Amino acid sequence: MCNTKVMNSSGLNFYIDEIARLKREKNAIILAHYYQTADIQDIADFVGDSLALSQKAAANNADIILFAGVKFMAETAKILSPEKKVLLPDMLAGCSLADSCTEDEFKKFKEDNPGRTVITYVNSTTEIKAMSDIICTSSNAAKIVESLPADEKIIFAPDRNLGNYILNLTGRDIKVWNGTCHVHEEFSLEAILTLKKENQDAKIIVHPECEFPVRMIADFIGSTAALLEYTKKDDSNVYIIATEAGIIHQMKKANPEKTFIAAPPRDSTCGCSECNFMKLITIEKIYKCLLNEDPQIFINEGLMDQARIPIKRMLDMSSKLNI
Repeated sequence: MCNTKVMNSSGLNFYIDEIARLKREKNAIILAHYYQTADIQDIADFVGDSLALSQKAAANNADIILFAGVKFMAETAKILSPEKKVLLPDMLAGCSLADSCTEDEFKKFKEDNPGRTVITYVNSTTEIKAMSDIICTSSNAAKIVESLPADEKIIFAPDRNLGNYILNLTGRDIKVWNGTCHVHEEFSLEAILTLKKENQDAKIIVHPECEFPVRMIADFIGSTAALLEYTKKDDSNVYIIATEAGIIHQMKKANPEKTFIAAPPRDSTCGCSECNFMKLITIEKIYKCLLNEDPQIFINEGLMDQARIPIKRMLDMSSKLNI
């Protein structure tokens, strides 16, 4: 991967051993997103996409949740488990997509489009979640929209690519907020087509946050978890992966005999696309964070209560829809 720094084995083993000790002593768990580096995924108690991580954050017996991910994910964990101490190893681990939707601008967007049910992607700030009716993830967005009455008018925020994908998939009346993820927005269609020419048997699998032209050439479109499952069940041997390259670690673990090629972004000096925010989390930062129980996530209680309502709706709907 592009930005991954290699630590010597003795240093890595020290942190792994100490993290395991601290977890036992403090009754802590580590939740990690698929976009974390391989070493972090391998020490986590649970690795998943946004939906699975939300579900795990809502149901565990730990006193401390350390989130190896980005800030909105740790905030979601705190909202769902307010009695627990939630830690984030680097508070600068933000999200370009969440940052693209500010509270004042979204309030005006809602006022300009009255009477619509607000479905907000989990990749959003706590303030935006509190202004929403239902939260969704890329795993459940389409089914949540389809579960609503056919004539229901909807606002979808903040990702325009996922929103337009859902709009085209369902044919519903959806007003889409104009936000993007810096990783999924930057994939090079030309480079992917070149890779396909060089690997004619490869299947192109794509996250719905990618731009329309990239989705158009896909053999399969799905959430991070869905892409992983597809590579497990599909009978192809080579895949071009158009999402953050961290997921390839899990794909290789599940399918060691298969070949996975990271789709490159535009203007890249290396062969993969990484989330700079996700990669701010390191093994060393996890160790120091767990040792000192800092940085810790704090959210205003009233705001948490407001944001919890649409998140709980998502979890309840996902359970009913068997997602």
